[in-house]
Amino acid sequence: MEPHYHDLDPKDAQALAAMRASMNAQKGKYMGVDARPAFEKQKLGVQAAADVRTEVGEVGGVLGWWCRPSNPRTDAALIYHHGGWYMLGTAKAFCNQVSHFAALTRSNTFIPDYRLAPEARFPAAYDDAVAAYRGLATSGLRKIVLAGDSVGGALSLLVLVAAAADPSLATKPLGAVAMSPTTDLTLSGESMRSRAEADPIFTRDMVAQFVDAYLAGNDASDPRASPLFADLRKLAPVRIDVGEDEILLDDAVRFAERAAAAGVKVSLDVWAGMPHTFQAMIGKLDAASKAVQAETAFLNRLLDEDI
Repeated sequence: MEPHYHDLDPKDAQALAAMRASMNAQKGKYMGVDARPAFEKQKLGVQAAADVRTEVGEVGGVLGWWCRPSNPRTDAALIYHHGGWYMLGTAKAFCNQVSHFAALTRSNTFIPDYRLAPEARFPAAYDDAVAAYRGLATSGLRKIVLAGDSVGGALSLLVLVAAAADPSLATKPLGAVAMSPTTDLTLSGESMRSRAEADPIFTRDMVAQFVDAYLAGNDASDPRASPLFADLRKLAPVRIDVGEDEILLDDAVRFAERAAAAGVKVSLDVWAGMPHTFQAMIGKLDAASKAVQAETAFLNRLLDEDI
């Protein structure tokens, strides 16, 4: 399994240089739950797609938000798991970002509001993600795909694992897109060191505090926490996208390698110069728009297949 590398566009390089300069003073600063308002504001500021309606919903006993395009497929849906290190973010705040996935796949898209740490510790987020999938899988839909960013990317992979191991589920997910997934909460990836200077947002010490708040002393290698250590056999196809300038680079690389070794149809795209979950900068970075187009094209190929 060879990664597909994308060169850095010169215009993107200029925009990223400005972003790095503005964020330099905040790099590595852990604020815990106090970061929630700023994170929420940032996500609400993401450019939205046109002709996508949003509304509150509930699936499998899990509250969340729907993004509904104007011309949805009638037999399919997408579940999008949001990022935020299991502590930050809400489904409502991610609606703008997720609206692009809904519009480009013509899929009604549910964003679960999984429970957050420290109020709800591991495995609360995992349990909610699996419950939401089970709820949608028993609703009569024939086709379900998954997507997510950061820990949301990890949750999408974990739902794939759970569904593959559950013989009672008649409707299995067709595949998943994972953007900068946090696949290893032991934080053992070499890029934690090798990309420490390049990453404009995170340091290992900062990330470790988020992980500790979520795990609350539980084993970081538990396969419900770290999909890198799960049984990856029989998984549906996976596409992984990751920025080259993030300390989580090896989380993506190692998962892709393990998945390929287990016989999974997996692809890995590495984007030069890009930070963690750069897709949120759609409309501002050419790479973000290209990545989302490619990711949704992957999902569309799965949804267009006869089953």
